[in-house]
Amino acid sequence: MKTSTAGLFLPALIGRASAAEPGAALPIPDVMDLRGGSLEALDAITGKTGILQGFETPTIGYSQSYLGPVIRANRGETARLTLGNRLDENISVHWHGLHIEGAQDGGPHSMVAPDDTMDAILDIDQPEATLWYHSHIHMRTAPHVWYGLAGMMIIDDPDASDNGLPDSYGIDDIPLVVQDRNFERNGNMPYAPRGPNLMMGYRGNEILVNGAIRPEASVPAGLVRFRILNGSNARIYHFRFDDGRNFQQIASDGGLLQAPVTMNKLTLAPAERVEIVVDFSDGKAAQLLSLQDENLEMAMMARMIPAPTAITDAGEFEVMRFSVDMAKPAIVTPLPAIFAGAPNPDFGEPVRRRVFSLDMMASGGGGGMMGGGGMMSGGGHATAINGVSMDMAVINEEIKLGDTEIWEIQAAGMAHPFHVHGTSFKVLTNNGQPVDYATTGMKDVALVNGITELLVRFDRTADADIPYMYHCHILEHEDLGMMGQFTVT
Repeated sequence: MKTSTAGLFLPALIGRASAAEPGAALPIPDVMDLRGGSLEALDAITGKTGILQGFETPTIGYSQSYLGPVIRANRGETARLTLGNRLDENISVHWHGLHIEGAQDGGPHSMVAPDDTMDAILDIDQPEATLWYHSHIHMRTAPHVWYGLAGMMIIDDPDASDNGLPDSYGIDDIPLVVQDRNFERNGNMPYAPRGPNLMMGYRGNEILVNGAIRPEASVPAGLVRFRILNGSNARIYHFRFDDGRNFQQIASDGGLLQAPVTMNKLTLAPAERVEIVVDFSDGKAAQLLSLQDENLEMAMMARMIPAPTAITDAGEFEVMRFSVDMAKPAIVTPLPAIFAGAPNPDFGEPVRRRVFSLDMMASGGGGGMMGGGGMMSGGGHATAINGVSMDMAVINEEIKLGDTEIWEIQAAGMAHPFHVHGTSFKVLTNNGQPVDYATTGMKDVALVNGITELLVRFDRTADADIPYMYHCHILEHEDLGMMGQFTVT
């Protein structure tokens, strides 16, 4: 039965909820296992979710009330789903990070209409990695993701070398979908961007992990692997642990790094994923913190953007907590010095360079803004790439199958996470400085603040009927026009 989403998308006044209490147990998402050829149904539905104590928040999700299950698929297999839509507007399922043909990609042209279904046939052929999926309807992506149409995806490779990494799902291999949200005192989670909170990207003052406010995870006294997705519309996180402990990054968007990288802080932009391993063998509890997001065109805008409550002198806020359960099975052996089978493809020499300028614009007249979840006509705000806003009828770039190119991405005023569909890339330089591939690995999102050069190879096809996208992954920027289309033939 179709259910209405109209009430979800109405503008509303935002006030901090009085019952936003942290500390609930970290929810571990169910797994939808597509390995071995199973066929599953993934339906967009409305629901009510107990996020705030004493309230049921209206939400949407894939086959559950908020977010979606963790989907697992195997390299070398074809994953099959039936995508259903029980909402009253078009949705899609974009497979963010999958190297698949444009017809399989789930972008804005692959709409599932209300009360309709669509077959998803995904030919999986890429290294094991942590990916995600979300609705990707033009001018509606931001509200859809805000209210819950997103989930994590894990690609496994049965033939990959065993690197001895933690792999007991939900015990020492734990997914973390980190989001910021606003709540009203009645428990509603309004999507109502205005002015700077529209143009800078919509941010919230409460932090959710797997749909729970600042939860606590019980972990074993050993090595624990966290697959972290920044599922926020716009917020950039700058993570560290409260005790300053080191951790090791083992993977990025496109899969394993060549070797673990030791660090004690980590920046993660919207849509980026990272895998880290944290050693809890000392039995000590820990708190994950983040610095505030200052990715704004002007510092004066900071007071106009919702922000979580700071708990340190540096302005950091709490993301979640970890307690140690000595009874849980734990891996305590060191990580390998190098990871066998980590991707490091030879793209060959680039055949051309393309330049993409990510443009913030404000057109005159009308005072249009994104209210109630969509762009309103009559002027107002707009964004663009190379001075051109997104047009579903226009192919902006045409690329030859098998070509390798350098894409130069330019961003002034604020940083933009730039995403390319259907492939992964290597980051070559940031503002003229070489980037060490060993520290970044394969990427499909790059945070651009100035000029960034990407080395991209195109090995999947997309025609003009269902092209690929490239865009800023601040979702309000994407919906306002900072997106383009390209074919690979």
